[in-house]
Amino acid sequence: MDHAEIEKGYVDLDPIFGPGSVAVIGATDKPGKVGHAIMLNYIDVGFSGRIYPVNLNAGSTIMGYRAYRSVLDIGEDIDLAVIAVPADSVPDVLDECGRAHVRGVVVVSGGFAEVGATELQASIVEVAKRYGMPMIGPNCLGVMDVRARNDTLFLPTFKIDRPKVGGVSFVSQSGSVGSTTLDLISGAGFGLSRFISYGNAATIDETDILRYLMHDVHTQVIVLYVEGVKRGRAFIDVAREVTSMKPVVVLKAGTTQAGAAAARSHTAALAGSDEAYDAVFRQYGFVRANDTDELLDFAKIFDTQPLATGSRVAVITNGGGHGILATDALYHNGLELARLSAKARRRLRGAMPGTVNIALPLDIGGDADAQRFEDALDAVGGEPTVDALIVIVLFQTPGADEKVVESIMNFGARREKPMVVVSVGGSYTRSHAAVMESSGIPVYRSASAAARSIAALVRYARYRERVRAEAEAAAVASKH
Repeated sequence: MDHAEIEKGYVDLDPIFGPGSVAVIGATDKPGKVGHAIMLNYIDVGFSGRIYPVNLNAGSTIMGYRAYRSVLDIGEDIDLAVIAVPADSVPDVLDECGRAHVRGVVVVSGGFAEVGATELQASIVEVAKRYGMPMIGPNCLGVMDVRARNDTLFLPTFKIDRPKVGGVSFVSQSGSVGSTTLDLISGAGFGLSRFISYGNAATIDETDILRYLMHDVHTQVIVLYVEGVKRGRAFIDVAREVTSMKPVVVLKAGTTQAGAAAARSHTAALAGSDEAYDAVFRQYGFVRANDTDELLDFAKIFDTQPLATGSRVAVITNGGGHGILATDALYHNGLELARLSAKARRRLRGAMPGTVNIALPLDIGGDADAQRFEDALDAVGGEPTVDALIVIVLFQTPGADEKVVESIMNFGARREKPMVVVSVGGSYTRSHAAVMESSGIPVYRSASAAARSIAALVRYARYRERVRAEAEAAAVASKH
């Protein structure tokens, strides 16, 4: 354990995420090379720190920056070194980084334990530990910090969308799952704080990263894709802590025997028994997603909505059939349809046409306009018997337009309960959905996805409440 870890109680990854200076080792002027893409990304995203390209065979400059043959030649303090050289050169390059007092490294190079080169991987672990350098990788994409404009990814900016700043940090053992999911986040209705692809986890693993993010003030929600956990007991210890503070949405791969074997050949992960992982996830309040769609759906609701205090959900719709589908989806996911008080019924009866049946799910009619949506939201949303709302808007109807969007956003701005929108359709619908999501209202393309997301919110809220109650009981018992 190095000094920073002793002082903070966890591995200090600040130099890796928010560096003031970066050395790109393996930088090159040649397009198509990994070192070229990393340099170009730092330039494109507007990194404000100092950039030092390093290449043993470099000329005087690389991409307009003064070039160096070794990190030892720079003569300045370096926070982060991004290493993109052939695998057999990494040990020597790492040793140079250690002698140059580099504070953290990301090794994007592959060709280590994932292909059976365990001795080579052991050699870089020894070097990193000898110098006390936190090391992400090898065999990874590295990190992205949206606020700091730090981007070690070797994926060109024109090929993958960079998300807006937000409160979700995404941790991925797989570079491919990480990159494709990262590309989708920009259109998923929430923002990103940090992205971490950690590959073989030779020194810094998922447990270290979770513990770091637990203390990170910019991270409100943690999203985790994992193929296997290196240190089971340590992972359980941090799981107990982190989920008492922040929601963790997890997608675990290798759930079948064949999938576990694939995971071992991918990132040298010990996939283990899925039943054992599931038991840990349930016990410690992890929100488990079954695929990347659910991963994004759950991240969106946790990032934008308050926790639900109960499982009673009100459904408001301008299409009766979709209201029935939503009702079924609630009960399939362990939720229930809320009930209206007599006061709310009277209020709705005075605001709705006689053709509207005053009951939940509330079908306000295919001719509903912005005022009718507003009246329904005001009457139903304030009900103490309603814990969450699903608002279904079919923008294909005559009265559903940008004014309906405005009514929903106005209500959402003053909400105290979770609210999601379901809207199904083509380009006209998607344009309105994008506006709502930009204001922090999650929009789903099916009632099933909406119900699953609310159910995840409810399960985590109940877990947090149980943890709080147990802590209070323990505190009382300790006084007697």
